[in-house]
Amino acid sequence: MTADPRDELTEHLGALRAFALSLTRNSATADDLVQDTLIKAWTNIDKFKTGTNMRAWLFTILRNTFYSLRRKRKREVEDADGSLALALASKPDHDGRLNMRDFMQAFDQLPDTQREALTLVGAGGFSYEEAAETCGVAVGTIKSRVGRARASLADLLHLKDDEALELTDSVTAGILSKTPAA
Repeated sequence: MTADPRDELTEHLGALRAFALSLTRNSATADDLVQDTLIKAWTNIDKFKTGTNMRAWLFTILRNTFYSLRRKRKREVEDADGSLALALASKPDHDGRLNMRDFMQAFDQLPDTQREALTLVGAGGFSYEEAAETCGVAVGTIKSRVGRARASLADLLHLKDDEALELTDSVTAGILSKTPAA
């Protein structure tokens, strides 16, 4: 009957810890590394070839685990106080989708001429002059249509003068923006 290779794992703990300390230079990190090594060895014991060098196998696992963790940590940014994570936070998409649905319903209620002017100037990035030329009307007419369309949308969406509709869609935000294209 052959001995279970798991029985040999504990024989190498001292040597593993010394090797881990030499790599990490920190006793707590070394202990974690040895523990990770033993867990990997235990779960992959079926890959160990009986009769080969258990110590060398364990040292290889420890070394590979150390360098894998080191590569992983190079890509990580320490954020002890959580300030970086807070800066990355974003509003949930569902707010934007609900606002977009409301916007589309209001936009559909505008007269065709106002929708056209607002789409050209707000979403298309056309200047008032370019939009006027495209529609075959005077520049003042386009400005008037855009102004009335924006006012109607604000009214339909129940927005106050200083209130903005939060959108996840930059085109819609451009349509609602009071700053005209150049």
